Amino acid sequence: MSRQGPNVPQVAAPISVCDRRGGAVADGNGPTLRQLGEFPMIDRLVAGRRQAAGVTVGPGDDAAVLIAPDGHVVVTTDMLVEGRHFRLDWSTPHDVGRKAIAQNAADIESMGARCSAFVVAFGAPPDTEASRAQELADGMWQEAGGLGAGIVGGDLVASPQWVVSVTALGDLGGVAPVLRSGARAGSIVAVAGELGRSAAGYLLWHKGIGGFDDLRRRHLVPRPPYGQGIVAAEAGAQAMTDVSDGLLADLGHIAAGSGVVIDLAVDQLRPDIEAVTAAAAAAGVEPLSLVLSGGEDHALVACFADAVPRGWRVIGTVADGTPGVTVDGRVWTGSAGWQSFD
Repeated sequence: MSRQGPNVPQVAAPISVCDRRGGAVADGNGPTLRQLGEFPMIDRLVAGRRQAAGVTVGPGDDAAVLIAPDGHVVVTTDMLVEGRHFRLDWSTPHDVGRKAIAQNAADIESMGARCSAFVVAFGAPPDTEASRAQELADGMWQEAGGLGAGIVGGDLVASPQWVVSVTALGDLGGVAPVLRSGARAGSIVAVAGELGRSAAGYLLWHKGIGGFDDLRRRHLVPRPPYGQGIVAAEAGAQAMTDVSDGLLADLGHIAAGSGVVIDLAVDQLRPDIEAVTAAAAAAGVEPLSLVLSGGEDHALVACFADAVPRGWRVIGTVADGTPGVTVDGRVWTGSAGWQSFD
């Protein structure tokens, strides 16, 4: 799921006239959604796009048709709301488009599948410039295209603010899905990707702290470890999820679903801690808290019976006991991660 800030109070500040002009409302430089109308705008958004080989009917009919070679289809959906999950005075529409695809692609990856297609619904004020919607779509197509997938359909409606809803479809390629419920005592916990970067970036944006350009960028556009979900599945991963709400929160789902205790080792999280230490000091927070409770990096975390595949690093162990997640054998007393209705 997408988050605006994983470890501090959520801020959905009122959007000023300047923000609106920079983000969602026209400034006179081009036609608006109202002026173009729904179907001419859709025609613009799909013109010249190339679909993946598994798409037999793309945009233009009442529904798309895809080939499902595995006989099973993996489906996930997620929604981003302006002011809650992204800000247009921080992100460009292109950034928002990439983020919307990436967070859904990570969910497909976490099942051990590959992305095959996306369906997108977009709501925006009628006075939104058409070029801004085009930029959003371009970002989506860039991220999806890098996965060998495309956008096969969707919807375009009027809304008081920007709302982006994405449904992702995936193919398992003949392997069994990796669920949250398969972890077993004696196994090891490993991660593919990086932790704490998006949380650090959010704090830098929120507090108006300059510099740290890569971390600030990582909050706007996540970098899931594409391809590692399939790698983990083929290596026999017992359970897997993506880190969207926070490492503790998401591993908590695996612990609960599997009926086990997961213990994280701080020393094995050292690369992530060191990567955000300077930014954490500038923001006045503990770097470990960003790594443990920061979401939106969309790293993958999984449990393996023995050796982990290339591209993964060990960060903890699995044991019997009351289901939950501990840190160096102790209960973590800080924030565990994002809550949607806080």
